[in-house]
Amino acid sequence: MLFEFNLGVLRWAWRVGYYGYSANGTDRYPPFTLADRPDYPAQIDIDYPERLSRGLALVKWWLLAIPHYLILAILLGTSTTISDENGTVVTYTQTGLITLLVLIAAVGLLFTGRYSRGLYDAAMGLNRWVLRVVAYVTLMTDTYPPFRLDQGGAEPAPRPPSPTDLSSGGEAAEPAADVGAVEQGSDRAEAPRGADTPATT
Repeated sequence: MLFEFNLGVLRWAWRVGYYGYSANGTDRYPPFTLADRPDYPAQIDIDYPERLSRGLALVKWWLLAIPHYLILAILLGTSTTISDENGTVVTYTQTGLITLLVLIAAVGLLFTGRYSRGLYDAAMGLNRWVLRVVAYVTLMTDTYPPFRLDQGGAEPAPRPPSPTDLSSGGEAAEPAADVGAVEQGSDRAEAPRGADTPATT
């Protein structure tokens, strides 16, 4: 099924990112599989949508996601290649905020042997934002990604509906993606490299 394949690719990409450039959160090498690996400290899960809006499929991946694309350009960085009439190619690259945070954390880890909990929480929150947007624009969910930074290794519980939502018959929005490390009570849970406390979901 196409949904399962896309989810598997996101799982694999997140495990690689968590191991390296997106979080530097574990020394465990990511497995070469698209399947769910509950024993690996980086997890992503997206509920299979029983029904997706046909109309939104035409506009959500480009028009509705433009505000998030602007934010992702800051979080992930940008690269532009320009070629002039003489054939000279110039590439301009801007480093993203996530890369900068992980680089600072890696330098701190090198000298102190500890991964700052604040930097880890910020990197996880920013990665969670990115993965929610990716799930939305790849048509895996109709839930619009929230404009909020949920920091830490654990996906926050869905917010209860407000009184105005209940009076209009609405329901609380579910998070688009659950991104984090294994549960704290698990015997396989691990803290990010030198972290002050273990990560949880």
